[in-house]
Amino acid sequence: MATCRVFGRQLPRYISRPFCVGTLPRLSQPRAQSQSVARRGYASSISAAELKFGQPLHETHPHLLNPGELTPGITALEYAHRRSRLANRLPKHAVAVLAAAEVTYQAPAIFNPYRQESNFFYLTGFNEPNALAIIINDGSGDNHLFHLYTREKDPRAELWDGARSGTQAAMDVFNADESGDIERISSLLPKFLADATEIYTDIPVVDPGRSSLHRFLYGPTGASESLKKIVDPAKVKPLKPILNEMRSFKSEEEVVQLRRVGQASGRAFTEAMRHGFTKEKDLAAFLEYNFRINDCDGRAFVPVVAGGSNALSIHYTRNDDLLNDGDMVLVDGGGEMGSYISDITRTWPVNGKFSDPQRDLYNAVLNVHRSCVALCRESAKLSLDRIHGIAETGLKDQLTQLGFNFSGESIRTLFPHHLGHYIGLDVHDCPGYSRGYDLKAGQCVTIEPGIYVPDDDRWPAKFRGIGIRIEDSVCVGDDNPIVLTTEAVKEVDDIEALRD
Repeated sequence: MATCRVFGRQLPRYISRPFCVGTLPRLSQPRAQSQSVARRGYASSISAAELKFGQPLHETHPHLLNPGELTPGITALEYAHRRSRLANRLPKHAVAVLAAAEVTYQAPAIFNPYRQESNFFYLTGFNEPNALAIIINDGSGDNHLFHLYTREKDPRAELWDGARSGTQAAMDVFNADESGDIERISSLLPKFLADATEIYTDIPVVDPGRSSLHRFLYGPTGASESLKKIVDPAKVKPLKPILNEMRSFKSEEEVVQLRRVGQASGRAFTEAMRHGFTKEKDLAAFLEYNFRINDCDGRAFVPVVAGGSNALSIHYTRNDDLLNDGDMVLVDGGGEMGSYISDITRTWPVNGKFSDPQRDLYNAVLNVHRSCVALCRESAKLSLDRIHGIAETGLKDQLTQLGFNFSGESIRTLFPHHLGHYIGLDVHDCPGYSRGYDLKAGQCVTIEPGIYVPDDDRWPAKFRGIGIRIEDSVCVGDDNPIVLTTEAVKEVDDIEALRD
């Protein structure tokens, strides 16, 4: 089977095929006594459409993935590049260890939709639970080793829970150098950890009864004696800071995917603005429906649909109130596509027409929003924190012109949250990565100024009880920003024209 050379190493199988060949190697039966499955050839192959995997592939779901893509919008080659970049940031003969997310449950035997742990997904594209990834800097320059331990194929289990990819697909599809059954991880992991110069991991202490991986790592009482024997605690380092820096800079493929989900989400918002709703829950349902029919996998997070004074609560998500004629409604939401997300907020009149006070306050926020979006360029040499300070000054100036008195008062009373955050695989992407760093081209952020006027005598009466936030997802450019969510209209005239 053909291979290609990337970073000086031969890459096998799936990533070597830029075009669909229509077949994949037949998955062999696991060897019961083997601790690992070595790479090997096959004498025959069958149509990939006849095989069952734990997630869509181009060969099985060509309506969802293009040739060469391992997940929507992201190629297998891109995942290999990411692992190589990570390995190059580690000391020689160090290892990174990542665990897949566990299945969570709403009630006994009633599971929630599965979502992979973002760092694990970023490096593997593998979207199943009970898996362990090991990335090794083998000391040979650009080369590295990738091991992926997964659940083995099991027809009885798959009858209930759906298809698994299995250990052979871990190599043939996800391009692991080595794989094995996760249930035998206690015999596989020590050899990597014992010889490693350093171990980078963020695996948390969780219920040790949930998987053999966690039973090995933490033991029945939360502290594994076997792990203590083979790992010097001084060798263990956090992996998250390295991955935060890597993930904060998006590849061209990632930006395209973020633009795609931003476009779909923006269209859903604009379509929602065309209609008059009388209940928050109806608007929320309509928005999610439109995310899906615009090719999103679903919503990225529980949306805020806040009518009237409910908008004064930043994370209002009950969405169970009435929408009253004459009020405004603040909607914060976004779709998810291939695990990449969009984050948009729009505020518009329930009846489709702004009153004079609503228009004045809305334009004050919109003016600041425009000016802050324009600063999302590397040439500006500004951080999100510094742009936040500019937003505070701008909002104070705008509101002073509308009769607000700030003597003895802080703008933070009316603008209590930060101007923005990083976005990508998560709504608040790269948690812990500082907003104090100057923005660089390829980073993606939100810009979301807002004003929330309490029912208080300190503020002009005609604005009390109004909450307005305007948010777009933005990719930082060299000299100009790229607004990823421009399909969601936000000019007063454009919003009002939707009901004409």
